[in-house]
Amino acid sequence: MTQKTVTTIYWIGTVLTSLWFGASGFFEITGNPIVWGITQQLGYPSHFIYLLGIFKLSGVAVLLTPGKLLRLKEWVFAGIFFDIVFAFASKLSVLGLPATVDAVVAFVMVSVTYTMFRKMYPGLNAEFSKRTGFANEM
Repeated sequence: MTQKTVTTIYWIGTVLTSLWFGASGFFEITGNPIVWGITQQLGYPSHFIYLLGIFKLSGVAVLLTPGKLLRLKEWVFAGIFFDIVFAFASKLSVLGLPATVDAVVAFVMVSVTYTMFRKMYPGLNAEFSKRTGFANEM
């Protein structure tokens, strides 16, 4: 796979992920009755829904920053994966298997995007280790 292909797949995935989680975050912050109804049906409290919306919108801002904040992007991807896994588990236990389709689609989409991110920046772990001095300790 060429670097151009990797970059193209990464940015398509990043835009789709940002649209998905950006819309979700916006609806959580603005109190959209459909999103709030489902989230409260799953048992989550109101303050959690607001926090989730703020974190999602902040994460989208980081993901859309090209070529910077690479370590923070790692954390954003981790947060998105946690959100997807918890959404899947919550929906499965409360609403049943058919309600988990969106979580499965999101998981596949974000997994491909993260894989392309790692291919774009293969030396990310080595760079972090060198800057922090952890390379000498291991």
